[in-house]
Amino acid sequence: TKINNKNMKELKLTVEMHCKSCEIILRDVLTEAGVDPLEISSNKNLVRLKYDETKIKESKIREIIEKEGYKLKWKNGFT
Repeated sequence: TKINNKNMKELKLTVEMHCKSCEIILRDVLTEAGVDPLEISSNKNLVRLKYDETKIKESKIREIIEKEGYKLKWKNGFT
C-alpha cells in the first residue's frame, strides 16, 4: 500500500514508563497498530511516532497506549 505523505502526522506524547521492557511493549503494540514509532524513551518518558491519519486516529493511538496500562501526561499531569 502506497502511503501519501500529506496524510502522515507526527505525534509526541509524554508517557509514564519505567524501563526498557516498557519501550519494547509500546514499540510492539504501536507497530502492530500500523504506527511508525520513531523514538520511545523510558528515560525521557517520550513516545514520538508517525502515523497515517486516514488509517488510524490520534485518539485510537492514545487508547492503545492506555490499554497497555501506561499513563499519558496531559496539561494538568498524568491522567
